[in-house]
Amino acid sequence: MTVVNEVMPEGMSLNPLGAAAAPQPEMLCIFGTGDLGRSLGQLLLQSGYRVIYGSRKPHSCGPLPDGAEVMSHAAAARSASLIFICVHREHYEFLETLAPHLKGKVLVDLSNNLKKDIYPEANAVYLQRLVPGAAVVKGLNTLSAWALQNGLLAGKQVQLCGNSSEAKQLVTEITTKMGLTVLDRGTLSAARELEDFPLRLFPEWRLPLCVAIVLMAFFFFYLLIRDVIYAYVEEGEDISFRIMISLANKVFPIVSLIMLSLCYLPGAIAAFFQLYRGTKYRRFPDWLDRWMLCRKQMGLVALGIAFLHAIYTFVIPIRYAVRHKFISRMKNNKTTPFYFDKTEAWATDSFYVLGILGFFLYVLLGLTSLPSVGGSLSWREFSFIQSKLGHLTLLICTAHGYIYGWNKFLRPSTYKWYTPPGYMLCLIVPSVVLVLKVLLLLPCVDRTLIRIRQGWERTQPREEMDITKVTNL
Repeated sequence: MTVVNEVMPEGMSLNPLGAAAAPQPEMLCIFGTGDLGRSLGQLLLQSGYRVIYGSRKPHSCGPLPDGAEVMSHAAAARSASLIFICVHREHYEFLETLAPHLKGKVLVDLSNNLKKDIYPEANAVYLQRLVPGAAVVKGLNTLSAWALQNGLLAGKQVQLCGNSSEAKQLVTEITTKMGLTVLDRGTLSAARELEDFPLRLFPEWRLPLCVAIVLMAFFFFYLLIRDVIYAYVEEGEDISFRIMISLANKVFPIVSLIMLSLCYLPGAIAAFFQLYRGTKYRRFPDWLDRWMLCRKQMGLVALGIAFLHAIYTFVIPIRYAVRHKFISRMKNNKTTPFYFDKTEAWATDSFYVLGILGFFLYVLLGLTSLPSVGGSLSWREFSFIQSKLGHLTLLICTAHGYIYGWNKFLRPSTYKWYTPPGYMLCLIVPSVVLVLKVLLLLPCVDRTLIRIRQGWERTQPREEMDITKVTNL
């Protein structure tokens, strides 16, 4: 870090021998020496720019990136034509005093607020009002100091807005050189939306989390009535202790399987929409668009619930109730004849094997959905894992559920108070998805769907087209 108090006079040569000097990189200025300002300066230096900081206390502003200079705000403003504002809105007042030095400059506002609507106007609009002679651009406010420090920016998109096209073009060139992509959102009237964007709390996760919570609540109370309350009312047995482990471990696989099937159901619905319309160029309904956009999050939520099911399954044998029952049988020396049922043995082993394989593929799907892993795969590899192996995972997990109740479907005792068990209800949605997938794989249907997705459109009969033309005339 170099502390500079005065700007070097024009004409002073750094090459005493008069040799041809290499062109100097462009100088950029940063107001703010906090975490964000330091991280941004480091990235700009790595991108080939010179960086100068403007600080209230240039001699005691803390460590800055190697190669950067630091000056007073006024001196730094005179040294660069573009200035990144990395300070909070509460401290913008000093910029009004620097208005003469900022005239004709480009100011990039990176500020965010702690809450929505705490100010009557957007920060960038307020900054433009304080410094009317400058061109204010709102942008880069979605970048965190941590992401800048760790280089997690490859291909990341940032949004810009501003009233000056030239200023936005200049910021776009610098941003692109930093390895980012830029989306122009128009004038500063969009600044409020850009400033509210970082304040959103898991927007893509809200629908999957709501669906998971609703399903878990429904099946928890449904199974509570069928298992615990039924046993107490009809049999006079208090098994409420099963609520914590046994009942929860029934809810988790049910919700996980339904959530997994909901990841693939919208794709099947979209395919039938395209087949019915005969084109891929018409938009899907809004509800279907929103559903398809959150499939990744829905699958990850399902994977998390599947992890809970696996953990609870390992915990069940060491529960106090199981150990107490085993010890009581040993003390009482109770022995019962053991009859080896090969059919039951095959069903049990198949049940566990399918559960293990399904969980393995589940984890594989979750890993490939991570950007660091998915980015290393080609489009065909990613599509094969997420589509082909995804439907295979759904098939195996559904078979896991069917084998669980293979000999219970026709037993009257299975339907307590004339209600089906939870595992029967959870098999409905995945079974529907698998049937739809089989229909889409039929050669005649698959060929037509591929043609539509390659751009083919079903045209109207010539007679109908002629009638339409006459009507329009």
